[in-house]
Amino acid sequence: MIKNKVNFSEFEKIDMRIGTIIKVNVNEKAHKPAYILEIDFGNDIGIKKSSAQITNYKLDELINQKIVAVCNFEKKNIAGVESEVLVLGALNYLGNVILLKVNNDANNGDIIA
Repeated sequence: MIKNKVNFSEFEKIDMRIGTIIKVNVNEKAHKPAYILEIDFGNDIGIKKSSAQITNYKLDELINQKIVAVCNFEKKNIAGVESEVLVLGALNYLGNVILLKVNNDANNGDIIA
């Protein structure tokens, strides 16, 4: 079931970019298990933080993963972490987030079109 319809001009406002996870820590203050990610989005955007409920992944398997994230949402304080980007993934039948990944030909900061 599709939740809400948006027109194309609304969709164009969302800035989705490629980034590489460079650092991961457990978000100890989060009510639901979460990781604090530092993600490199290249020279124009730089390194941004995100608190993400992706604990179905091991910390070390997330390092150097190229992911897709929304970079222009307002910052949100999540359990003491200023989350600057929203990492995108699909929810599987178990409720786990499966990260949207890209191949290595994509560069940090590349725009999702």
